[in-house]
Amino acid sequence: MAMKKPTALALAFAGALLAVGVGYWAIPYSQLALPDDIVGWGLLAVAALAAVARVVSASGFWATTLAVGAAVPAAVLARVVMDTWSDPTSHNLWPFEIVLAAGPGFLASAVGALAGGVLASRRRA
Repeated sequence: MAMKKPTALALAFAGALLAVGVGYWAIPYSQLALPDDIVGWGLLAVAALAAVARVVSASGFWATTLAVGAAVPAAVLARVVMDTWSDPTSHNLWPFEIVLAAGPGFLASAVGALAGGVLASRRRA
């Protein structure tokens, strides 16, 4: 069940973006608290999607970690764009929000990519 690397990574990115974003986007702006708001099931999905992408496409560790992990700060950036569209005075510290989301996102993705690499090597052996 081999899949092309760009396709697998794009699907994993989209899935991770939705997994983290749906819950995060539903929180009212006045109650946001990063990174706590992104920690949970969404990050578990990021790790799982990174592992699956690595197994089905044989993509490399760094490519998988960066592609899937980037979905978490992308979800935060999408929220920033939408919120500032309606209220330009909101998210005045948005670069810090991106950094606070990137750490857990890339960490979860790296764990998943590492696990996927182990599974893929055992599958090939």
